[in-house]
Amino acid sequence: MEGGSLHILMLPWFAFGHLLPFLELAKSLAGKGHRISFLSTPRNVARLPAIPPPLAPFINFIEIPLPQIEHLPENAEATVDLPSADLRPYLSKAFDTLEETLSDLIQNKQIASLDCIIFDYAAHWVPNIAVKFGVPCAFFSIFNASFFSFLGPPSALMGGAGARKKAEELTQLPPWIPFPSTIVFRSFDAPQMFNASVPDASGVSEMYRAGKSIQGCQIVLIRSCKELEPEWLQLLGHLSEKPIVPVGLLPPSIEQGQHAALEWLDKQGRGSTVYVAFGSEVKLSAAQVKEIAVGLELSGLHFVWALRAGSVPAGLVESIKEHGRGLLCMDWVPQIRILAHPSIGGFLTHAGWSSVVEGLAFGLAMVLLPMIIDQGLIARKMVEKGFGVEVPRKEDGSFTGDEIAQSLRFAMVEDEGKVLRTKAKECRNLFGDEELHDSYVSESIQHLKRLVEARLSV
Repeated sequence: MEGGSLHILMLPWFAFGHLLPFLELAKSLAGKGHRISFLSTPRNVARLPAIPPPLAPFINFIEIPLPQIEHLPENAEATVDLPSADLRPYLSKAFDTLEETLSDLIQNKQIASLDCIIFDYAAHWVPNIAVKFGVPCAFFSIFNASFFSFLGPPSALMGGAGARKKAEELTQLPPWIPFPSTIVFRSFDAPQMFNASVPDASGVSEMYRAGKSIQGCQIVLIRSCKELEPEWLQLLGHLSEKPIVPVGLLPPSIEQGQHAALEWLDKQGRGSTVYVAFGSEVKLSAAQVKEIAVGLELSGLHFVWALRAGSVPAGLVESIKEHGRGLLCMDWVPQIRILAHPSIGGFLTHAGWSSVVEGLAFGLAMVLLPMIIDQGLIARKMVEKGFGVEVPRKEDGSFTGDEIAQSLRFAMVEDEGKVLRTKAKECRNLFGDEELHDSYVSESIQHLKRLVEARLSV
């Protein structure tokens, strides 16, 4: 630690839903004069947004090629590159080879004068490396406190005391939550979450990785704030028996540049348009795409829909052009610029935490259609707080175009949705408060410095 400045190694899991929040935190730390070594693969680094020039001297990307792993497609370096979620364990297996690589980099002084490591849940082996080299480590959860509190103590995540024995248990409030809450999984999203507790081809389960990471770190950094979920942050500290340090919500900064979608939005009325996007991890089925398309048409609203080219069914492009109220974007879109545009009034989203933070930072009415992992709990949390509406689903998770249309109209135009729209607009004061969230980053730095000083004093 030179002159109060830290050298921090950051290691996110190879999914853009993790890489991007880690990068946002890296930029916030770099903006306060701390040096960041950001470790990922060449292809992942190449796909990250450019670092603002004033911060570039403080952020060094360490690019580590992945070894060829059986069953892992060539050039697959992130979950978005996998044609099927069934291949995820093989990416985890490749990711785990970084344990030896990272140890060698530190041992050989290729990463020198390291003060601490901030790591993701998948890198459950980082605490062992940290102990070996006498470096403190912090687990950074891109998930919010209610999600991890619902999952339980590390023992429950690792298959010990408190572990669920069947998926149905995830649809009930666990005994360690001492206050009323509607934040539970439903019958259609519980099985996938339960499967995350089963060891996979990488040798351990996803849940085990998270539990081991919490168990082995010195502190838990978390993308949250006391103003949003004070009771959950307190509960998580009790369950994990670790200091829980919010880094704030890391609100988005607006990108520069022009795009056809922005030009199209310039011609629409204020608050008249819904933005539709489901993130980089969700792979919609043809049936789901069809029902969403039907719902958008039935809603009568203007829309901008970001949809991967490979997910576009035959006839969809022509249909959207025919009714003339929508714009389909099949390549990269400047999501933050779109959400910030005055023509956007609502956001139909998968309820990924980053997307929810981004939408509410601009006061948008949220229409929530959760698909995987923590998204169901986030959707229920937002509904419980009155910030959004969740699209109704059948027991098997299916939904209809009518249900999409009704949810959109409720959130954006009908009188019954006025309270929701008012609350969403008020959210700008919390989710978009850059000064507040910057103060959380400053506070987290003080926690990291205390860890480093404690190590140096031994």
